Amino acid sequence: MSNWKKRITVNPDQCGGRPCIRGMRIRVIDVLDLLASGLTQDQVLEELPDLEKEDIEAALKYASSKINHPVIAA
Repeated sequence: MSNWKKRITVNPDQCGGRPCIRGMRIRVIDVLDLLASGLTQDQVLEELPDLEKEDIEAALKYASSKINHPVIAA
């Protein structure tokens, strides 16, 4: 998915400026927490019917981009 960045929005006036899915009030962390608690992607889609499978993939890619950085040892 090359357009995942278009699915993640950040608006200072919505959800405290936390990253959300497509301008909805579904935060990236909400999706990640559901997955981390053991739900499958299909179960997350059932819990949050406004989501699309590509939204879940975008949330995962967003999280990966935030923690994937080089560490330089001193």
